[in-house]
Amino acid sequence: MMPRIIRIANGQGFWGDSLEAPVQQVMGGPIDYLGLDYLAEVTMSIMQKQRSRDARLGYARDFIPLIERILATCVERNIKVIANAGGVNPSACRDAVVDVARELGLRGLKVATVSGDDILDRLDSLSSGGYPLSDLDSGRPISEIRDRIQSANVYFGAAPIAEALDRGAGIVITGRCTDTGLTLAPMIHEFGWPADDWNRLASGTVAGHIIECGAQCTGGNCQFEWESIERLEEIGYPIVEAREDGSFVVTKHAGTGGRVSLATVKEQLVYEIGDPAAYITPDCIADFTTIRLADAGRDRVEVSGVQGRPATDSFKVSVSYLAGYKAVGTLVYSWPDAYAKARMAAEVLRLRLDKLGLRFDEVLIEFVGVNACHGPLAPPPSPDLAEVQLRVGVRAGSKDPVERFTKEIAPLVLNGPPTVTGFAGGRPRVEEIVAYWPALLPKTQAAAIVEVIEVA
Repeated sequence: MMPRIIRIANGQGFWGDSLEAPVQQVMGGPIDYLGLDYLAEVTMSIMQKQRSRDARLGYARDFIPLIERILATCVERNIKVIANAGGVNPSACRDAVVDVARELGLRGLKVATVSGDDILDRLDSLSSGGYPLSDLDSGRPISEIRDRIQSANVYFGAAPIAEALDRGAGIVITGRCTDTGLTLAPMIHEFGWPADDWNRLASGTVAGHIIECGAQCTGGNCQFEWESIERLEEIGYPIVEAREDGSFVVTKHAGTGGRVSLATVKEQLVYEIGDPAAYITPDCIADFTTIRLADAGRDRVEVSGVQGRPATDSFKVSVSYLAGYKAVGTLVYSWPDAYAKARMAAEVLRLRLDKLGLRFDEVLIEFVGVNACHGPLAPPPSPDLAEVQLRVGVRAGSKDPVERFTKEIAPLVLNGPPTVTGFAGGRPRVEEIVAYWPALLPKTQAAAIVEVIEVA
């Protein structure tokens, strides 16, 4: 008897990823689940500010027109959608999805939300209750940034998503959850994996990690094979074919561009990990050193052997806070002596800022085309460089000096070195700096809230 397989597709690696990829995943071949990952640390802060201005906002609004395009087909083919598009307002996102379902006549569809991750309003009570939410890197108490905090969210894992699926949800909308949980949850739901089956949970976690960044494991952003990867303009997004024993195959729809190979999968496996023997999630600890990969044919990589360990007793908390202001300005200098002109312009700008008495926490000067990527490791520049971009960034705790800096870039067009161009965009914009504060919170102090409603 052939082992039972479920197909879990990823159609979104971040908020701003391809609008067509989820449609391709639904229309391009058989899948059982579509996972959509919208959230990053800074995204939560953006969404929190949106909700503060309008209580109906605070979620990934791109998700709604996408649902309009694919929902009827998903219902027809029994494809379940799991998305962390809820941001800081999962209920508002759900309501918008329910409106779409009603317009399409899809009554009876169950739509779930997973919330409870937003602890912004609980920070003071948690701190006074003996949970300091200290910075994991520095140990500093959260009181140091309390008046500048913009968002605070617990990372939930796969378990509450699996609960929503157990309760019949066809669409699950979450707030902050782990990227890997979007893929692991269907496996828990379909195969009935116990909460302490650490090896299989770890395997599902590895599957989620491989496909969480969308086409990054199907040939996009691939360093070692990039010249030979074909048809990136229609790159296929990844699909996991999962089995009950925890093993799985990474693949993509037939006929799509890109490539699934040992190289593309390996590159994604080492993306954004710390200790490879201890990849920590709320669900388990996965040991990446136990992963076994095998070429299983064209655009197919077999993954097996993953081992795991018990989950920790804490949730990770992602806190974002205002850390000052920044602005970045650019000018392009052309041949001859492009690099020399750009360096002189940087020095002129520095002297003018000093004479104005402006003080910054940091001034960063880069010469794009010379050493912006590699710094002191870059080879000596050729004197025949066709063009060099001068890029200057400043950062300060207050807005005024940054605002004044933005008015000193444009004059260089006429009162600095010659052959400058590339200023059609006008003055640089002053932007808030959102900084990241990681912390831990005992799992006893946060609980996911799973709600399921039926479209009437």
